[in-house]
Amino acid sequence: MKPPRREFLHLAAFAAALAAVSSIACAQTYPSRFVRLVVPFPPGGQMDIVGRIIGQWLSERLGQQFIVDNRPGAGGNIGTEAVVSAPMDGHTLLLASATNAINATLYDNLKFKFIRDTTPVASINRVPLILEVHPSFAARTVPDLIAYATANPGKVNLATPPKGTAPYMAAALLKMMAGIDVVLVPYRGSGPMVTDLLGGQVQAAFDGLSSSIEHIRAGKLRGLGVASAARLAELPDVPAIGENVVGFEASGWSGIVAPRNTPIAIVEKLHSEINAGLADPKVKARLADVGVTVLALSTADFGKLIADETEKWEKVVKFTGLKPE
Repeated sequence: MKPPRREFLHLAAFAAALAAVSSIACAQTYPSRFVRLVVPFPPGGQMDIVGRIIGQWLSERLGQQFIVDNRPGAGGNIGTEAVVSAPMDGHTLLLASATNAINATLYDNLKFKFIRDTTPVASINRVPLILEVHPSFAARTVPDLIAYATANPGKVNLATPPKGTAPYMAAALLKMMAGIDVVLVPYRGSGPMVTDLLGGQVQAAFDGLSSSIEHIRAGKLRGLGVASAARLAELPDVPAIGENVVGFEASGWSGIVAPRNTPIAIVEKLHSEINAGLADPKVKARLADVGVTVLALSTADFGKLIADETEKWEKVVKFTGLKPE
């Protein structure tokens, strides 16, 4: 008779091997039916468009429909909750974003913990952000803006999309890191914000690059700095804010996550197919058309990005005392 410990180890090894075989077999037949890709925002926005581009690619590659399911509400938390409570079989996925990292601290009564309850599958893109001003405003550089705001506390109106969005949080981060007193003016959306900036109703704004790049190229707005770690090919003459505010970096991002404990073989299959799409010239061109920059990371690095972003925005939320509306 084998000692209990040895018998236990044999049983544990057998169970692990059986689980691995089961996972591989599951991946070989995956997807066995349509896949629901939950986008926690309304149709027509940038996230929705990105989800549909990736969903179409996966449908063509894997032979089952990847259906975009828009579940807006509560800052993206309604759609996220629907996914974390779904079966862990890869047939319900979430198009996650920087908003999920922000919401982890912004909301104190969530029924889930995003990092704990999801499995990173594949990053998709970065959304470059830019600090811009009306041409009539005196500041021509980021140091100019900081100097003006320091000399005139509370007199610079810095517009952003709604509270909790990546541009709003980037503006709050700049306010914190540069130690300046500017008035953050959140708009309901980028459209009306850019209209007011063009009309000179506000002096400065933080926004996604896609909403403003043509106005900057036409000279109707002045780009002071991009929030990415380095300059962007689209606007090579606009410096990165981090060149003057050391360590500053902020951007929107998106990627696919699944419910926790989704079989690793399914995660790896999805990751491989999504990265193949991100390398495809036609898919890259379609994403570029909506103003996003491809970001193809390993699943481990994507998980690290989510963790790092959650930690960074926690500091900003606490600094600003921001509360959900």
